[in-house]
Amino acid sequence: MRLFTRICWALLGIVFIFSGLIKLNDPVGTAIKLEEYFEVFALDLPSLGGFFEWFKNQSRFLSIALSSLEAILGVALLLRWYLRRTLYLLLALLVFFGFLTFYSAAFNKVTDCGCFGDFVKLTPWTSFVKDMLLLVLWGVVFAGQRFLRHRFVQGTPGLMTMTFASALIIGIGVRALGHLPYFDFLPYKVGNNIGQLMKPAAPARYRYTFTRGAETKEFDQFPTDSTWKYKAMTILNPEESRPVITDLRLTDPEGNDATQQMLTGNKLVLVVQNTNKTDRERFEQLNELFAAAAKSRKSIGVMTITSTGAGKFDAFRHDMNLATPYYFADATVLKTMIRANPGLLVLHNGIVMAKYHYHDIPALYQIEKAL
Repeated sequence: MRLFTRICWALLGIVFIFSGLIKLNDPVGTAIKLEEYFEVFALDLPSLGGFFEWFKNQSRFLSIALSSLEAILGVALLLRWYLRRTLYLLLALLVFFGFLTFYSAAFNKVTDCGCFGDFVKLTPWTSFVKDMLLLVLWGVVFAGQRFLRHRFVQGTPGLMTMTFASALIIGIGVRALGHLPYFDFLPYKVGNNIGQLMKPAAPARYRYTFTRGAETKEFDQFPTDSTWKYKAMTILNPEESRPVITDLRLTDPEGNDATQQMLTGNKLVLVVQNTNKTDRERFEQLNELFAAAAKSRKSIGVMTITSTGAGKFDAFRHDMNLATPYYFADATVLKTMIRANPGLLVLHNGIVMAKYHYHDIPALYQIEKAL
């Protein structure tokens, strides 16, 4: 029982640290997931709509706070620092996350809880089962505290250790919030070929179920014998036959498809997700970069993509003196493309060569080097 308790203790602490850090790797993505939950609650509980709207506006702060708390409590658990209090706080988090995942699964509201960011995608029911398993681990650790009496840190050294760990964990999230994720798990990460990811990796393969009288038989090819009656069809390779990127479509101001323009040649792409929330102070520096790129020997085409409506964006680009051709795309696509507003992508024939946050606007030579 002592060994079993200590195994559960170690697993629980490691999972919480990993879960917290993987969210802090991409706090903007975690904030987007929290916004989804708050939007759902606001719709389902209209009397509390203003309450959840306020939380939605605080999603980035909550993203850092909750994710940091997960990792900090995981560290405290492994160090056995104020073990009983730590376990009660862990229980509160587990109940909270368990409620969210159950709500998502039971009512099919949010199809991905974001428990492990974009590193591991879990279905709502899988996420709920995961939380229940963690509750079982918690129960074993709570019941077996007598086997975990030895504290690795306590007193002033313990306080200093936890302060340092907390500062480090929070700092990881804050830096990721002001720049791009340390590790990009999204389809538009550096090195990916966007055009290739818009195509299936392999042709779809099917298995057909037919009946004839009382007999049921499966075929890999559609039978030519007309005495068999079709019953069902099952796809054998759903993941391989489905493109990774399915929702990328650019349109020009006239509504014409312009997706291939982005995927051809050398391109410097400015992504303005939403003009209301974009950092306007960066556009003077961006315009200088675009003017330099137009003179580059690399023949760099500059373009802007936004999800803002045509009339509103036209007024915005005049205010910002933004002289690039501009196109429209879905807001969710742009949030997936880059976790910055505005953000820059450097493309060569659809291959992502580099990505830049607006806090890290590059010089022209850096773009040319990436190409």
